[in-house]
Amino acid sequence: MPEPTGVIHDIGYQRYTGPRQGRRHVFGALYGHGLRTVFGLGRSAKAKIFPWLVVGIVTVVAAGLTAVRSQLGEVVMTYAQFADAMSWLVIFFVAVAAPELVSRDLRSGVLPLYFSRPLPRDDYALAKLLSLVSAIWLLLGGPQLVMFLGAAFTTPDGLRGTWNELLDLLPGLLYAGLWAVVFASIGLLVASLTGKRAFAAGGIVAVFLMTTPVVGVLSILPSRAVNELAFLASPSTLVGGVGTWALGDLLVPEGQGGGMPIGSFGPVYAIVAVLLVTACTALLLLRYRKVAAR
Repeated sequence: MPEPTGVIHDIGYQRYTGPRQGRRHVFGALYGHGLRTVFGLGRSAKAKIFPWLVVGIVTVVAAGLTAVRSQLGEVVMTYAQFADAMSWLVIFFVAVAAPELVSRDLRSGVLPLYFSRPLPRDDYALAKLLSLVSAIWLLLGGPQLVMFLGAAFTTPDGLRGTWNELLDLLPGLLYAGLWAVVFASIGLLVASLTGKRAFAAGGIVAVFLMTTPVVGVLSILPSRAVNELAFLASPSTLVGGVGTWALGDLLVPEGQGGGMPIGSFGPVYAIVAVLLVTACTALLLLRYRKVAAR
């Protein structure tokens, strides 16, 4: 019998014997990583340029509004109006952030590593969605906090004025949350359809901007009901319609017009917004179940 020639070398590999954190810890780590990815934290300087440019713009606008208010003594723009005014920036923010969250993983083929236990497929999609929702909410809510602090320190009514200002801030933050949920669910679904970030970004911008002319066409038709329901055709105007119905004077103060002319269809706008977010989330989960099955 010939002697065996193979040799097994002990190079020091050992089994992991430490604590296993489980599914919740993995979800939290993926969420935190996604939030850092959106703002370019822990990445190259190039990855930080656009997100922090957007953060800088909205913060400067908020600081400017606060300074003008302190000089005039009048509210230039409510917290909810600020979210409306910055929505065009949010579109491009989502167009860059959503592909960074999901398209890169699709193209690099690392999803099988993510879907190894104990991370279920749905957790991956939900963690990415929650990361984008949180990032958009911080983008719109952080500057509102700057406006609140400026108003609280300059109000002539002391604690009562600060309390009233806080009551105005809270609906503004909730409204920012609505923008975040609607935009993130749509943007992430579109981005999940392709591994090419340029295509994903273009698709996201197209969804938000190309639906706006549809609103314009429906608004001039000779039917009042159609005119009042026209704002359902675009995600941006859909959110604005919900805000007009739910916030009323907090969105558009008395004397500045009545907001979007949605008539008595406010509840319809709210229902459609919920259905839209639900449908986008369900399709996102279905998308990753199919991706993992390949």
